[in-house]
Amino acid sequence: MKPRIEKVNNLIKKELGSILLKEIDIFPGTLMTLTRVECSPNLFECKVFISVIPEDSADNIMKMLDRNIYDIQQIMNKKLKMRPVPKILFCKETKTIEAQKIEKILSSIEKKD
Repeated sequence: MKPRIEKVNNLIKKELGSILLKEIDIFPGTLMTLTRVECSPNLFECKVFISVIPEDSADNIMKMLDRNIYDIQQIMNKKLKMRPVPKILFCKETKTIEAQKIEKILSSIEKKD
């Protein structure tokens, strides 16, 4: 990955994390985490991966983020001093779920031994 894209990924993750913390009211008892950001090579769009605990709240959180995407994008456009500011696309994080499944399998194997 190119150093500029890495810097933009980190910048967007930091700024978007603070925006989501201040602007989005999530449901009580729900934990939403911005896990990673992946910008396209041309920096026109970026995928923002969101992890939600408990998992059954994930669909509601993703819908809420999609409903507020315009406002979130506008705040990002004002905060970042770069042009163009990548278009945000929220995605549900699946790697953490896969890692949990692998850990469960490994722990069950250890218990059998």
